[in-house]
Amino acid sequence: MNVRRVVVHVALAAAVVVTLLPYLYLVTGTFKSPGEIFQLPLQLLPDSPTFAHYRDLFNSELIPFARQMLNSAVIATLTTALVVSVSASVGWGFAKYDFPLRSLLFVVLLATLTLPLQVALVPLFSMMVSLNWLDTFQGVVLPSGASAFGAFFVRQAMLAVPDEMVQAARIDGASEFRIFLTMGVPLARGALSVLAVLTFLGSWNDFLWPSIVLRSPERQTYPVGLANLVGFYNTEYGMILAGSFLVTVPIIVLFVAGRRHILDNLMIGSVKS
Repeated sequence: MNVRRVVVHVALAAAVVVTLLPYLYLVTGTFKSPGEIFQLPLQLLPDSPTFAHYRDLFNSELIPFARQMLNSAVIATLTTALVVSVSASVGWGFAKYDFPLRSLLFVVLLATLTLPLQVALVPLFSMMVSLNWLDTFQGVVLPSGASAFGAFFVRQAMLAVPDEMVQAARIDGASEFRIFLTMGVPLARGALSVLAVLTFLGSWNDFLWPSIVLRSPERQTYPVGLANLVGFYNTEYGMILAGSFLVTVPIIVLFVAGRRHILDNLMIGSVKS
């Protein structure tokens, strides 16, 4: 092993350690007493491990944490299904159909990627008020259903579907919808799976829009609930650490289970045109 490789490996190992230390402190902090969490000098392991923070979190009168985690799972699942469905349809349309102003509309679609969410907050909130969708799941899910990034990402993958196959299917009498379901979707399943994972992660961790739309604790998501543990006079740091650790577990399991498939398809949009 040459010196350059050794240096690279040492640098990567150091980066891993620096990245993991805060998470390890988060995990061990869930078993510390409130005094130990802020003890100086900092120590990684607790002197007297306790599960009090987890017990207090699920029995808290401040937030219904278990219900809020379920809300986050439901909203993230519905948002993912909607984004994948809409993105697949839009991506297939831009990839395989020639219609007036297609290039211009695609440029406009890409231009929306430059607009931050904050620009649309006021009109979106006004729309939710008009539809009487405040404090409802559809008020969170539906505004997120159209993803410009998702449409672009899936379109890049669907460009690889041979036009000859599509034309042959049309000659054989297949409907446009059947061609989309039997050719477009299966051949772009790698891109769709990556989009699903990215969308689920984004929705699972989203704080800004749910905090605006969802008002009652029983309908709020876990990021909003954990933020409510930060009070003016008192902050439940132990409960926040315990909740923050618990919500990372599903994400870690999801990534470990599908890491190879995700990494193999993550660069789809950058190599096809």
